[in-house]
Amino acid sequence: MPQLDSCLSLLADELLSAGCIKFGEFTLKSGLKSPIYIDLRRVIASPELLAQVAAAYLPLLEKLAFDRLAGLPYAAIPIATAISLAGNYPMIYPRKEVKTYGTKAQIEGEYHAGETIAVIDDLATTGGSKFEAIEKLTRVGLAVKDVVVLVDRQSGAKEALAEAGYTLHAVLTMSEMLEHWEKTGKVGKDKIAAARAFLMSGT
Repeated sequence: MPQLDSCLSLLADELLSAGCIKFGEFTLKSGLKSPIYIDLRRVIASPELLAQVAAAYLPLLEKLAFDRLAGLPYAAIPIATAISLAGNYPMIYPRKEVKTYGTKAQIEGEYHAGETIAVIDDLATTGGSKFEAIEKLTRVGLAVKDVVVLVDRQSGAKEALAEAGYTLHAVLTMSEMLEHWEKTGKVGKDKIAAARAFLMSGT
């Protein structure tokens, strides 16, 4: 089974303590009932946790070749900003809605056609939102090879992105975190089993 090093184990525990990952019964946007809920928007409530999250992306980014980061709206913009500050990487972001006034920009920040962009997001599920953002970036002449997330929910995003020629990199995967919390007793075995079954069902 996958093992987490001490820094990533601590980060997983901090995310759990901060309520970014909850166990119980939740109704998802799709209407399905889920025994686990992931809300990484809560990271910004703690500057210390946000800094810890940003630092955890850096070892992955240091192995990649790119010119700028692109944070995806809305959840990943503060995370990408923290990474930008921690790693001294210039940053841009694609808008969800194109401005109808002023510059009518689709992409905010300075960039030049031909540059390579590392896409930053908080969570990977199916990959759908990543493709929308990548399309906006490539439309203005930017190249994308890598997508880097905090948590891979392991619900098909890695495979979908790979099929389109992109590589997904994740600081943490759900299976790693569930294994860690089961081993350390941070989460009850019944909750772990329910979460595993739900995630493996692909829903």
